[in-house]
Amino acid sequence: MLRSAAAVMATRRITQETFDAVVRENIEEFDMEDSEALKEAVEQFESQGVDLSNIVKAVPKVSSEENTEDQTHEVLQALESLKTAVASSSASVLEDLRAFTQQCSLGFAQRYLAAQKEAYPTILACCQRAAGEKEALSVALAALSALIDGQPDLLDVEGREFLMGALTAHQTDAALSCLCIRVVRHCCLKHENNRQDLVKAGMLLLLSASITRHIEHPEVVREACVALRVMTFDDDVRVPFGHAHEHAKMIVLEHNGLKVIVEAAKAHPGNTAVLSELCATLSRLAVRNEFCQDIVDLGGLTFMITLLADSLDRQELVKQVLSALKAIAGNDDVKDSIVNAGGAELIVMAMNRHMASAQVCEQGCAALCVLALRKPNNCKVIMECGGVLAALQAMKTHPAEVNVQKQSCMLLRNLVARTRDFSQLILEMGAEALISQALAAHRDCGDVGRAALRDLGCQVELRELWTGKKGSLSH
Repeated sequence: MLRSAAAVMATRRITQETFDAVVRENIEEFDMEDSEALKEAVEQFESQGVDLSNIVKAVPKVSSEENTEDQTHEVLQALESLKTAVASSSASVLEDLRAFTQQCSLGFAQRYLAAQKEAYPTILACCQRAAGEKEALSVALAALSALIDGQPDLLDVEGREFLMGALTAHQTDAALSCLCIRVVRHCCLKHENNRQDLVKAGMLLLLSASITRHIEHPEVVREACVALRVMTFDDDVRVPFGHAHEHAKMIVLEHNGLKVIVEAAKAHPGNTAVLSELCATLSRLAVRNEFCQDIVDLGGLTFMITLLADSLDRQELVKQVLSALKAIAGNDDVKDSIVNAGGAELIVMAMNRHMASAQVCEQGCAALCVLALRKPNNCKVIMECGGVLAALQAMKTHPAEVNVQKQSCMLLRNLVARTRDFSQLILEMGAEALISQALAAHRDCGDVGRAALRDLGCQVELRELWTGKKGSLSH
């Protein structure tokens, strides 16, 4: 497929050296101040469609008083100092590692530039040398985590073996475990091969065991929980088919993942940051009908309902709980359990409380939509607790958010699919006009919008679309 010229331009990149040369030229040839020269260079390249996300937008500094011609970026100065200290076994290695970590924490461009100058083997060597010294290993792991954040391709076989060995050797140390797991998370985000290789090496066992072993340490629980969730992602565009589903099943069936996470949630009833991550991970693990029921049986639903009731003002947490409720409601029996526990009322309350948040509205409508599917009694509860009014208000509040519009349309359709008596009430609330607006504004709402109008008893224009294939006339 041919891409447009604009698309090609948007992917153009330059080297740091090219950018620095233009900045230097602006200073030397056009007598600009540093800030002006930098601004001019940025505007020049961006006007040409160049992606500068990997470029350090700063004027290189003089690295030594002896040689004022020797100008380079601070992250490279820190890296060079570290390399010198490592080569000479200097006592300043830890100080240099900390300085390098601080530079990498400034942004992706600094990390990218350091990686281009062979930072990874230097940092990995520091980690390997420090294996038996807690302070040195902590500092080296922090540097590795900072460098590899957003650059999972850096991990090699040697690095993978080091991570497995370090996490195994220091599994009783909460702080070191947390640092190791953070590196694992960075290595696996958007990198399917790293995920598969680490899973084959036994990483899932180490992560789930870390949660159980350090259940009283919120940072370890949180990091390990996020790392487990990342193992179930399908976010690497370079790989056509990932193992997200298989990894989720392994976490549950081979490593008792559901019980591990629910028990961790019970151990941190007041820590919303931890609970939010635990809910998000449960959502990723509810990939089978029986898993959804297992979560309820283990007490997961009780903790979610209590959490939602107690934390209605916490928007991010509310969003994660709604997503988790939607996930486990894939089981028809669990639908009833959620509604019987007061879940529908709480979902509507959460939507009304955070009506300005498109994400909360989307997740709320989606959860109600699943609860209503094939369940007339649940539809009655949703109608009585104001679910339709909340969904319609969400459509009014977020007309440009296609996912809010789609989920609302699907909810309205599910409410009347088996209970036509609700149609008139819903239409009197103004549903037809809002659905029609969604149809006009969003092509992706076509099928669900027309289906909602049809099931509500409205006149629907069924446009025939010819796709060019035999028998492909569709409505």
